[in-house]
Amino acid sequence: MNFIIDKTFERIKFNEIPIEHGEYEHCIFKQCDFSNVRLSDIKFSECEFISCNLSLAKLERTAIRDILFRECKMLGLHFEHCNEFGLAFSFEDCQLDHSSFYRTKIKKTSFKNSSLKESDFSECDLTSSIFENCDLSGALFENTILEKADFRTSFHYSIDPELNRIRKAKFSISEISGLLDKYDIEIDRSI
Repeated sequence: MNFIIDKTFERIKFNEIPIEHGEYEHCIFKQCDFSNVRLSDIKFSECEFISCNLSLAKLERTAIRDILFRECKMLGLHFEHCNEFGLAFSFEDCQLDHSSFYRTKIKKTSFKNSSLKESDFSECDLTSSIFENCDLSGALFENTILEKADFRTSFHYSIDPELNRIRKAKFSISEISGLLDKYDIEIDRSI
């Protein structure tokens, strides 16, 4: 297996030129296209993906360890297929709509200024994670551990406190209705 360290990849269309299988450590990927690419069994450690398109990439047994995704388009990814050992990442200004984190253990994950519309967090462990200014329209939270998670600046979420563990989670008063959706009640914000 190839070992690639401290290398920068710019504007490479990996959907046309296959990515070399191996281990990538401290690498930077800028404006690369990974859409629909099979990343199975590849290991990424302490890498950065900047302005890349990873939509519908195949992540079977892909190792993602301490990775920063910034300004990336990441539609329809299935993070539950990743190698769960050391799975850790953070997202800034990313589009993660329709992605799935089903049953992943991703404590202390940071989601900043990202779109997570229709994403699936069912049975996920998001303890102490931060959702900063994220759109969670239609995101699914069911049997999810959200203890100490911070949703204070995020919006459009619907989280059922009876189906999720939310002890010591933080929410803003302006979006508190997202915890009451299942009761179909009207909340008057003008008073």
